[in-house]
Amino acid sequence: MRMVDLIEKKRDGGILSDDEIRFIIEGFTQGAIPDYQMSAFAMTVFYRGMTDHETAVLTDAMMRSGDTIDLSRFGTKSVDKHSTGGVGDKTTLILAPIVSCLGGKMAKMSGRGLGHTGGTVDKLESIPGYRTTLSAEEFMQQVEEVGVAVIGQSGNLTPADKKLYALRDVTATIDSLPLITSSIMSKKLAAGSHSIVLDVKIGSGAFMKTLADGKKLAENMVAIGKACGRNVTAVMTNMDIPLGNYIGNALEVIEAVQVLQGRGCEDLQSVCRVLASNMLALCNGWELSYAEQQVDEAVASGAAFAQMKRWIAAQGGDASVLDDTAKLPQASVQYEIKAPRSGYIQHMDTQLVGEASAILGAGRKTKEDSIDFAAGIVLQKKTGDFVEAGQTLAVLHTNKAETLGDSEQVFLRAITFGDIQPEMQPLIYGVVR
Repeated sequence: MRMVDLIEKKRDGGILSDDEIRFIIEGFTQGAIPDYQMSAFAMTVFYRGMTDHETAVLTDAMMRSGDTIDLSRFGTKSVDKHSTGGVGDKTTLILAPIVSCLGGKMAKMSGRGLGHTGGTVDKLESIPGYRTTLSAEEFMQQVEEVGVAVIGQSGNLTPADKKLYALRDVTATIDSLPLITSSIMSKKLAAGSHSIVLDVKIGSGAFMKTLADGKKLAENMVAIGKACGRNVTAVMTNMDIPLGNYIGNALEVIEAVQVLQGRGCEDLQSVCRVLASNMLALCNGWELSYAEQQVDEAVASGAAFAQMKRWIAAQGGDASVLDDTAKLPQASVQYEIKAPRSGYIQHMDTQLVGEASAILGAGRKTKEDSIDFAAGIVLQKKTGDFVEAGQTLAVLHTNKAETLGDSEQVFLRAITFGDIQPEMQPLIYGVVR
C-alpha cells in the first residue's frame, strides 16, 4: 500500500477499505507517513467526506493508536460526559458528585482551557491542593472507593488524534464532520467508559454554530458509539448564551457549589439536571423520569454536595473552601461594566464574552500560557433582560488592572441592545439516543 494512492483514491471520491484506513493511522502514528501527506489526506476528507462506516473505522483506529483504559471492573456502572466546549461550562463539577453519589462510576480525564473556552482541569486546580495527576493505581482506587476521580489528560491515549489535530489546526481542516467525530469519540472510547453522554454545544460560543450542524455531529457521534459497542446519548444544548452567571476558574467553582446547594442560576441547574438524568438512565438502567427524581433528591438532601467535598478531599484538595468559598483565589480588582443605553439585551455573542474573560487572565492564547485562577466575569444581566442606562451588566475580576479596558471593550461588543424583548431561547434543543 502507498499513501499517495490512498490520497488519490479519496480525492477522487472513493471509499477506503478498513485495512487502508488502519494503514494510514498506524503509519502516521509511527512516523512512516509524513505530515505533508497526512495534511493532504485531511484536505481530501474535508472536501469528499467519509461514509459512516469509514468514520467508525477511523475512530476505532485512532482509539487503538495508543493506550486504552480498562474500566471493566465497574461493569455497566462506568459513565462519562463530554462537552464540545463553551463559555461558563462548569457542568463536570456538578455532574460528577451527583452521578457518583447515585451509583455511577466516573473515571474521567478532562482538558485545559484554550482560547475562549474554559477547561475543567484549570477550574479544579483553583482549589488549593487538588491533584490533577494520579497514578493509574491511585486513579482506579479512588473511583472504586469514592465513585469519582477527575484528572488531566495523560499517558499515551490516542496519539494519532493529537498529531492529526495539530495538523488540522494549521491546514484549515478543523471543520470536517468525520474528523471532528473521530477526534472526540476516539478519546472518549479510549477512556473506557461503558456509557457516554455527549453535551453538544450549539451557538455563538460553541464550535457548532447552527442547529443543523450540531444535530449532524450529535447523530454521527451516537452512531459511532453504537458501532463501537458503547451506550451513547447526545444532548444538544444552547451555547448562544453563557451557561450560568460565572465565567472563570475559581468563579465557576463557586457557582458549582451554589448549584449543588440547591441555589444558583436556573439555566445551569436545568442543563445539569438533564445531563445527570441521562447519565444515570444509561449507567443504572433507570427510566428517565425516575432518574430526574433521584437527581433532585440528591441535591435537595445535601448528598450531592457532601459527595463533592468527599471527592475533592480524596484528590488532595482543601474541601473547606467549598464551605467557605471566600478561601478560593480572589481578584484584587473588581470592575463594574455599566450599560451604555437602556433596552433589552437581544443577543450576547458568547465567544466574545469568553474572550473578554480570557483577556482578564482567565484563559490562554497558547497551551504554554499561565492563567489567573481568580480572573473572570460575573454576569448581572443576560439575553432577554431589560437594563437601564448606567445599570451594571457584569463585574470583571482580575489581578491585572491594565487588562480592564480591552476586556470591557470586547464585552460591550458582545452585547446587542434593542427596544423589543427577544423570544426566549430553549436551553435544550433535543436529545439523540
